[in-house]
Amino acid sequence: MTTSSSDAILSALRQAVTGKVLTDADAFQQYGRDWTRKHEPAPLAIVFPRSTEEVQAVVKAANELNFKLVPSGGRTGLSGGALATSGEVVVAMDAMNKIHEFNSADRTVRCDAGVITKQLQDFAWEQGLYYPVDFASAGSSQLGGNLSTNAGGIKVIRWGMSRDWVAGLKVVTGKGDVLELNKDLVKNNTGYDLRHLFIGAEGTLGFITEATMKLARRPKNLSVLVLGLSHFSYIMDVLSAYTNALDLTAFEFFSHRAMGHVLAESDVSAPFAEEAPYYALLEFEALTDETMETAMGLFEQCVEAGWVVDGVVSQSETQLKNLWRLREGISESIAKHTPYKNDIAVVPSKVPAFLNKIDAIVSREYPDFEIIWFGHIGDGNLHLNILKPAALSKDEFFRRCEQVNTMVFETVAEFRGTISAEHGVGLLKKDYLSYTRCPAEIEYLKGIKRVFDPNNVMNPGKVIDL
Repeated sequence: MTTSSSDAILSALRQAVTGKVLTDADAFQQYGRDWTRKHEPAPLAIVFPRSTEEVQAVVKAANELNFKLVPSGGRTGLSGGALATSGEVVVAMDAMNKIHEFNSADRTVRCDAGVITKQLQDFAWEQGLYYPVDFASAGSSQLGGNLSTNAGGIKVIRWGMSRDWVAGLKVVTGKGDVLELNKDLVKNNTGYDLRHLFIGAEGTLGFITEATMKLARRPKNLSVLVLGLSHFSYIMDVLSAYTNALDLTAFEFFSHRAMGHVLAESDVSAPFAEEAPYYALLEFEALTDETMETAMGLFEQCVEAGWVVDGVVSQSETQLKNLWRLREGISESIAKHTPYKNDIAVVPSKVPAFLNKIDAIVSREYPDFEIIWFGHIGDGNLHLNILKPAALSKDEFFRRCEQVNTMVFETVAEFRGTISAEHGVGLLKKDYLSYTRCPAEIEYLKGIKRVFDPNNVMNPGKVIDL
């Protein structure tokens, strides 16, 4: 099957959509990549459909003229899933950004794929409800991208991943078929639930164009407690103590090094005078005075046990937000150092031993690199960030980091973990998929891809190779 000329493809795109078709270098830089910086974007064009029908027309044109498509949401991904490096057409969902229908009885809302996460959060709040999936990129990430990577974030311990909030999906498959999946039903036991194939598929099976999302009740009187840990090995003791007594909405951790970057790049202050090598951030609903008394009593027990050296609890909404900034400001504060990121996870009980082993490997192999740890201890997800020294070239830095990936991922496999907990596989983690998936699973993944996208037009080269 021969790929058509660029002129023929551009002509077909302009007939398929009423939105923009961009071919300038600035647009390529903006829409042809995500937050990763390993590869330079080189798409053929950026197209902005305004409806499911226009997305369908673009996909059909891709099958007829044999060109490739790359989805583009908020472009906040960290695994190269939205990279267009080989003359692909980038399908940007920015113009599909409307909230269409709210059902107060069912507590659901139907949204375009281009709706910004915070836009959905704010809409839910205005209805007296809550959309609990949250992360640092909520102000720019889009719903379709969140679902395509099954984004998690900081509230998973209480409210789960993105997939847990999807009542129904409208998708355009790689063949160009429009499917309405699950029809927003709570119970629908009629065979395979295809919506969950598209959630986490990173656009390799088709495009999500609409999603009906479930909403929750608003949390009440949220309080944040930041604890300084005397040693990381005590993190599970603290987690167990609090989860046995309280329903936590978050349990995060970060190293003192990580917090140091936030303090240097912002006006936020250290939580307390005494330094600690690691910190835990706990969030919970202080619905009664008894709840807060329980939290403070547990703090005293943790101090007496030697697990915790100091702590602070939020006394106002402003202080709560500032304490959260210590954790959520990390990614932005280290961005200028070109971090090499690993998003790995094991079951929570294995976290201390797992982190110690990984930390020993990277400390030994990267004695001249700064290592930054943070993550979602409550669900076993660790973010390992290796910062580039200023004097080292980007190419040499990435080469050295990739040399150690095998040792890191062998440890992931040893602990029966995953190479990607919430960032997806994309282009950057594809070669390491076998550390989490067995050969038979990978073959089944390829078979599913061929069913939905027989001509391999949808985000080719991402997750798996056919």
